[in-house]
This record gives sequence, C-alpha cells and structure tokens, in this order.
Amino acid sequence: MNRVYVLLCLMAWSATADAQISKVDDIKKSLATTNKDTVAWLHSGILTLGANEGFLHNWAAGGELASMVLTGIFHGNLSYLNHGSVWENDLDLAYGLSYTYSNNFIPRKTDDRIDFTSKLGSQLKNSKEFYFAGLFNFKSQYTKGYNYADSGWQHKPTSEFLSPAYFTLAAGMEYRKGENFSLFLSPVAAREIIGSRYYTSQSPSGAYGIDSGKTSKFQLGAYFSGRYKKSITKALNFSTRLDLYSNYLAKNTTNSAGVLVRQDNPGNIQVFWDNLFVLKAYKTLSVTFGLTVGYDNSFPFTKNTLNAKTGTLQDKGQPGEDLGWVQLSQVFTFGVAYKFK
Repeated sequence: MNRVYVLLCLMAWSATADAQISKVDDIKKSLATTNKDTVAWLHSGILTLGANEGFLHNWAAGGELASMVLTGIFHGNLSYLNHGSVWENDLDLAYGLSYTYSNNFIPRKTDDRIDFTSKLGSQLKNSKEFYFAGLFNFKSQYTKGYNYADSGWQHKPTSEFLSPAYFTLAAGMEYRKGENFSLFLSPVAAREIIGSRYYTSQSPSGAYGIDSGKTSKFQLGAYFSGRYKKSITKALNFSTRLDLYSNYLAKNTTNSAGVLVRQDNPGNIQVFWDNLFVLKAYKTLSVTFGLTVGYDNSFPFTKNTLNAKTGTLQDKGQPGEDLGWVQLSQVFTFGVAYKFK
C-alpha cells in the first residue's frame, strides 16, 4: 500500500512539474512579443563551440601544412519582470585562436570580446510599450592583442584586458515590444574610457580616444541602442544589435606646439552593429555566422605600412583595405551549439 501511495505521489508531482514547465514556456512565448503584466524570472542563452582543422603533405597546390582554428561564442540573457518594471541583463562573450605550422603553432587571436549590458526600466503610466530606463554597459577583452603584420609583434602588444575598457552609464526612454525588440535612447550618456599609459604613450594622438600619456578619457553624449532577435525557423535563430554614440565633448586635439594630432567632433558618431545567425544542423551540431561592423574616429586606418626589411613604406594590398576606417569582424564556424532555456 505504501508503495502505491508513493507511486501516486510521484505521478502527481511529475504532472505538476510538467504543468509548471509548460506554464513557464507559455509565459516566455507570450512575453516574446507582448508586454504581459506578470512577475517572473526569464533566462536564455546559446553557446557555440567550433573548430576547423587542416593538414597537407606533399600537396602539389601548396598551402599551410597544418592548421587549426578554435572559436567560442556565448550570448546569455537574464531578465526579471515585476509588473511594470523590467531588469534585463545581456552578456556577450567571444574568443578565437588560430594555430599554424608556419608560425610554430604560436596561437594568434581571431576574436576577443567581453560585452555586458544591464538595463532597468519602469513602465510609464497609460503605456505598455514605453519605459523610463537606465542602462550600464561594459566592454573590454580577455588577453593581449597584436598587429601580426608588424615585425617583432610578440614584443609590441596593442591592447590587453582593461586596455581599453569602456564604461557607459545612460538614462533615457525605451520602447519595448516584448523580449525580442527594444529601442533605447538617451540624450545624456556618460562614458569613461580607460587604458594603460603604455599604450596611450605610443603615439602623439594617444590611443582608444585617450590623449597621449593619459590613462582615461571622459565623454558625455547621446546614446542609442536597438536590439532584435527572432527564431526565423525552428532551426535558425537571428539576433542583431545596433549601438550609436555621439560625444558632445569631442574636439580636435593638438600637441604642445599647436600641431593637429587628431581631428574630432560630435558628428563623428561611434557605431557598433552586431549580427549573429545560428543554424542548428543536427541535434547539437550547428553552423554559426557572425558579422560585426563598427566605426570609431579614434581608430584610424592607413594601408601604407613599413617594410621591415627595406625601411620604406609600401602598399601591401591588405584584404578589405577599401573599407577605410570601418571596423569589421566576421566569423563562420561549424561546431557544437547548446541552447539554454
């Protein structure tokens, strides 16, 4: 009799648990496109890991004898809904390394990113879509970065963890249509850029927007952030994000002799546009395509580089050089994806 009672209890608990899970899934689906009045914690995320390997021996066409590229991308979201209030947190992480025989398998970075955003919003009266919101954003990287085209690049890093790092604090209005679409606009957004004096002292114009020899730069401006995500099919997920920032305090920088070293103004809008497609190929196997486009007046580009052997400037015909000052990062990975629900 006791066994029957226990079995009945387990069956009842299982049914209740299934009903709760179903209820949570229903809430998530309804909140994807509508601002439902509820109290709930919601979380989601996707982790993709990929590897590309190649090996050649006595190959007539030639090529890299042995190579491997390892990449990892994570996007996670944690949100708390309390009737007319929303607290949303987004974390984007990416890292990639390339190993080749011709380089003695010394790892070279192909991707490196830390990006965290926390946003708190309160729904306006008589409105379901508009919120008064505050936003915090942090951007940096994990490890040192190098310009691998330079001679002796191992001894000349160009960046590292917290060099640079960007801290943005903004207050403004947000338009939300469920969890999948939001537009945030702030007329008053403070940004602090920090970096090691080692890097900012390398050039008369400084680095990362920080003046030469300094370790930080304060900016005050207008900030826009738009986000959208959609499950195009059961197997294909798409997410995009567009950030724009205009620094009211931007102005030309001159050295002690009055010579112009950097030209800038509030019209030089900083752009960050991130796109990610994840296609589930079979069970946990996936194909990931990521494209990030940016522009920052503090990162100029010149296609003329110094020839280490002759000491003269030359045009090396660098791939994508016609893009000018535009920053571009593109990844295509076949690997394993795990989706958090």
